[in-house]
Amino acid sequence: MKKANPGNGPVIIKKYANRRLYNTETSSYITLDHLAAMTREGRDFKVVDARSDEDITHNVLTQIIMEEEARGQTMLPVSFLRQLISLYGDSMQAMVPGYLEASMDSFRRNQEQFKSAVEGAFANSPFAEIAKRNMEMFEAATAAFKPKPAAPASAAGTPPAHSKDEEIAALKAQLADLQSKVEKLG
Repeated sequence: MKKANPGNGPVIIKKYANRRLYNTETSSYITLDHLAAMTREGRDFKVVDARSDEDITHNVLTQIIMEEEARGQTMLPVSFLRQLISLYGDSMQAMVPGYLEASMDSFRRNQEQFKSAVEGAFANSPFAEIAKRNMEMFEAATAAFKPKPAAPASAAGTPPAHSKDEEIAALKAQLADLQSKVEKLG
């Protein structure tokens, strides 16, 4: 998941006592939301305590997960959290991080393989266009559930061109169009 970035190695983020985060690459203060966006983009970064130079990346990433979960973006079921907590202090605790990392890597590979399989399965068939649109709608739907980084306000202070209601209406129209095409084929 690590992406090459300008410069050598990960971007260094300094966390100050006042809880502010400073991106040394851009020479600007950032928020946890910025770090979450960097993570989604595959940017490699390291968070260090500005005073002690201690690596606190793990703590900050855990804090991001807690904030995402608190916003209603729950991804971790209660039963999983209970099982995870019960493993602390267990003789198997040392194996859990490697297992979870391998499982997540496998999940990501399977996700990519599924996407490729769906795209390839219909490549030379009359259903190719329908499959392509279904994939676009699926990606649009999953993107709708991901928090977006705050967009800078335009110079005139006008709102963005498309509201969520317009996006939902457009998706409904596409779905209705696909349903009518499927009915014509049947």
